[in-house]
Amino acid sequence: MQESALARQVLETVLKRAVFHEAARIRVVRGWVAETQSLSPEGLSQHFAAHARGTRAEGARLLLNLIHVEARCRTCGRTYAPEHYLLRCPVCGSSDGEQLGQTGLAVTAIEVD
Repeated sequence: MQESALARQVLETVLKRAVFHEAARIRVVRGWVAETQSLSPEGLSQHFAAHARGTRAEGARLLLNLIHVEARCRTCGRTYAPEHYLLRCPVCGSSDGEQLGQTGLAVTAIEVD
């Protein structure tokens, strides 16, 4: 479900840019997504393709780099990969963690005709 929502968000963003730049067709969408869950690039591409049917982005390639977010436990200092945005340390069990790095989603380039 999250992959579908993210793919729809990317599509809405690139369609707005295509209209703004008077592009007839979107060929490639490049960007990144930082996440703490297990997202699949293939799954994101499939959802993007499904949502793009009948739009200027139909047939466009979605090329997103997945950036896995890490967290650091403030109690024991351990760095770990949080699961589903929960900052519970797998070593000491503390929930006093801080997310490291960037989160979110960004479109960095769009190739159009």
